[in-house]
Amino acid sequence: MTEIEQTTHTTQDGNTVIVLTPQGRLDITTAWQFRLKLQECISKMGKHLVVNLAQVSFIDSSGLTSLVAGMRDADAAQGSFRICNLQPEAKLVFEVTMMDTVFEIFETEEEALEGVPRSMAG
Repeated sequence: MTEIEQTTHTTQDGNTVIVLTPQGRLDITTAWQFRLKLQECISKMGKHLVVNLAQVSFIDSSGLTSLVAGMRDADAAQGSFRICNLQPEAKLVFEVTMMDTVFEIFETEEEALEGVPRSMAG
């Protein structure tokens, strides 16, 4: 079972951002579990998510699929979905699959948190 660390941040303008930091491999055996966690966070806790992949050593197509599904859920909720701290192996997978053009990817968690959109007035 993959450990998924979860923290909550509040941005300066009051948005709640959930940061998920999965550990280990994001592959066929763990992706479904991660997918459920993403769904649960978006539906119950907040529509702005940052996925910190600093602890992920390996990601495959099912791992990418769970991330895409999470991004779609966040979009449907008018939220945001960002990825940060890609490790070299994972970064290569994102580049080869062109997923690096699909996701908003940041170097650090701090940059990803700063990038969360301001809530729309009105």
